[in-house]
Amino acid sequence: MTYQTETAQAGELIRSFNGTWDGINAESVARMRLQNRFKTGLDIAKYTAGVMRRDMAAYDADPANYTQSLGCWHGFIGQQKLISIKKHFGTTKGRYLYLSGWMVAALRSDFGPLPDQSMHEKTSVPALIEELYTFLKQADARELSGLFRELDAARSSGNQVEEQRLLNAIDNYETHIVPIVADIDAGFGNAEATYLLAKKMIEAGACALQIENQVSDEKQCGHQDGKVTVPHEDFLAKVRACRYAFLEMGVDDGIIVTRTDSLGAGLTKQIAFSREPGDIGDQYNSFLDCEEISDISQANGDVIINRGGKLMRPKRLPSNLFQFREGTGADRCVLDCITSLQNGADLLWIETEKPHIEQIAGMVDRIREVIPNAKLVYNNSPSFNWTLNFRQQVFDAWGAEGKDLSAYDRAKLMSVDYDATPLAAEADERIRTFQKDAAARAGIFHHLITLPTYHTAALSTDNLAKEYFGEAGMLGYVKNVQRQEIRQGIACVKHQNMSGSDIGDDHKEYFAGEAALKAGGAHNTMNQFAA
Repeated sequence: MTYQTETAQAGELIRSFNGTWDGINAESVARMRLQNRFKTGLDIAKYTAGVMRRDMAAYDADPANYTQSLGCWHGFIGQQKLISIKKHFGTTKGRYLYLSGWMVAALRSDFGPLPDQSMHEKTSVPALIEELYTFLKQADARELSGLFRELDAARSSGNQVEEQRLLNAIDNYETHIVPIVADIDAGFGNAEATYLLAKKMIEAGACALQIENQVSDEKQCGHQDGKVTVPHEDFLAKVRACRYAFLEMGVDDGIIVTRTDSLGAGLTKQIAFSREPGDIGDQYNSFLDCEEISDISQANGDVIINRGGKLMRPKRLPSNLFQFREGTGADRCVLDCITSLQNGADLLWIETEKPHIEQIAGMVDRIREVIPNAKLVYNNSPSFNWTLNFRQQVFDAWGAEGKDLSAYDRAKLMSVDYDATPLAAEADERIRTFQKDAAARAGIFHHLITLPTYHTAALSTDNLAKEYFGEAGMLGYVKNVQRQEIRQGIACVKHQNMSGSDIGDDHKEYFAGEAALKAGGAHNTMNQFAA
């Protein structure tokens, strides 16, 4: 509804109470309603699912329409990210938030910093989703509050042209609420546990759940060793659990992102159940590293499987885990992805060990032979040494072209000595265009960085500590933080306004009129930043 329609309807409601509500101002009601457009997390999940579905269709039409996100570990970080996006680009279109299980474990667990092994409280994940959306809703309320104040000023000065401009701005206001791709890890237990957590995450506002095919109680970070996968049927039960959760909560177009860790996972905890040769269980077992048994008496206490009429003993480690054959990771990834898309998944995530477009595309090409519109979410991970990886990729490409590489040592390309070289310049250009190129060549719909704000917080804090506690003293803060906030128009330089002080003043005036004791008067030190 428009601002004026909302005001009119509030006025009708007030009048219907025969004078007992006359102390309520209809326009104030309209403003509060518009500042709180999303009443529940389910409202958010339904709205953002629609946003994401439209973006997926736009990508199918043109891969230049890929989307992006940054991982955020606190509501304030997510809020500032979206405020910055609106400031610099005028729209949030195609920009999401990512909720990383790694950052929840490392930064948000009651146990303190934990490794990314699903040891943190599962409730901390929906709690962070709710927190992120609380801060994004507050960003809406703050920005609209400013528009309402400008509207009042235009009316007071009799500037009807400015009044109309502001009414149009209010009616066409773009919310800071965007989709969150939320990490549910390996489901935190059996399929019932996955379903219960998925419901909580959806209730908090998540429209997209990312789930991986590792064993829950053996879960490892995607970029560490020791990963153990589960048979497809076990994983698909959890995918269905997520879909049932979406459908139960009325988010019929919720998005499921299935992540395969098979490229780096060489182990499985169990032999898949197979009903007949060639079924999905048999295909999973076909990747096991086995040795033929000619004498059954040699197999005391061992698991034996039938492979093509031969008795085979899968190699089992002292941990009671079974290992896959070397070199089967890509084949297992392709099978994982096809199977997931055929059983309710919407998007894929292939965890790789390096950012290499042709490696990703090689698997996606095979997947698309079966499912032509297969699309990926890709982790532009800080676990990759992007500088070294891309310098080595350029080094190898130049070598294949016969270029002279005598000035370079491939093993030492990270050195600052190479920063000003033509090789480094080409590598940086490949990094700059990586997302666009990978979206076009490798089917990547959504690019995310899992842990960027973890690293930026550490870097900025290190720089401030070095200056402030050193010779610069207070100038270390003023020159490198506050002055930059002012020069660059960073919203939180007015931290009282950012925390909601002006919104509170608005409410005080609604509630108490002229008797309101407001914080934003002449003696508020935030006025020093008015210019």
